[in-house]
This record gives sequence, C-alpha cells and structure tokens, in this order.
Amino acid sequence: MAKIATLITNMFEDSEYTEPARAYQDAGHEVVTIEKEAGNEVKGKQEKATVRIDKGIDDVNPEEFDALFIPGGFSPDQLRADERFVKFAKSFMDEKKPVFAICHGPQLLITAKALEGRDATGYKSIRVDMEYAGAKYADKEVVVCQNQLVTSRQPDDIPAFNRESLKLLEQL
Repeated sequence: MAKIATLITNMFEDSEYTEPARAYQDAGHEVVTIEKEAGNEVKGKQEKATVRIDKGIDDVNPEEFDALFIPGGFSPDQLRADERFVKFAKSFMDEKKPVFAICHGPQLLITAKALEGRDATGYKSIRVDMEYAGAKYADKEVVVCQNQLVTSRQPDDIPAFNRESLKLLEQL
C-alpha cells in the first residue's frame, strides 16, 4: 500500500482533505500530514475539520513517500510562500510520482514551476495562473495527466477526484 504525503496548513478546504484522506485510508493507504512542525493542529476554513500534523517539513524526505496529496482552500497559497514545501512538491513531479491536487492545490505546483505542458484543472480563480504557468487547462471535474497528475476543480468534483486518485494508487 502507498504512503501518501499530504501538505496541509490552516484554512484548508475541509471536505477536500477529509473525503480523499478517508478514501485513501479505506483503501489501505497511509496518509501522512505534513506542515511546519509535527504535533501542530490545523483547522479547515469551514471549521468542520481539525487535523493533527504527523510530521514537520524538515523531518521528511520525498523519497519516503509514494504519492503527494495537496488539498485546496487557502492552505496551498500559504504553503507556497515557504520554499521547503515548494521543493518538496516539485520533487514528486520531477520523479513522476503520483500527485493529487484539488481546487487551489495546483498553486503549490505553479510556484514549483511544475505544470508546464501538463493537462490540468483547478478552481476557476486560478485558471489564468495555471495557464501562465504553462498548463493546458481543462474545465472538467477531473483531469489525469501522463498517468501521474490528478487535478480537480472544487468540492463537487471529489467523487471523480477520489476515483482517479485511487486508480493511480492501485498501480503502485
């Protein structure tokens, strides 16, 4: 089963973390939450979910993980201001490991300069940013690129996002 690194901080979109994380765990995968420090508690922007952080960014290495999950909300925008999270995310794209980014999640990949030439989607407000980053944006509930990158637009797309993410995880 896969070990999934999850980059998350305060103001994440609650359901965009809780529903995929539950789907991954129900399928037998391990979800490891990563923020600035282990033991921190981060809260969703809807205040429906609180997540205890498993690992600090300085205590992890991308090589320890099989896949990367980036929930949306304001969390990715905050994380991309810290080069440690940007480098961590970029390494998954460079190594062609599965990356799952929903809603504003692709913001971290934009800053990592990892979307050029990729088919992707994201929340409508970051469409232009994604296009400037070189992504081929598609307004669809889920886009899978090169059997590696799974992106979705919003909470309504979670069932399709989970389905395609789990398909990639089955191949590991």
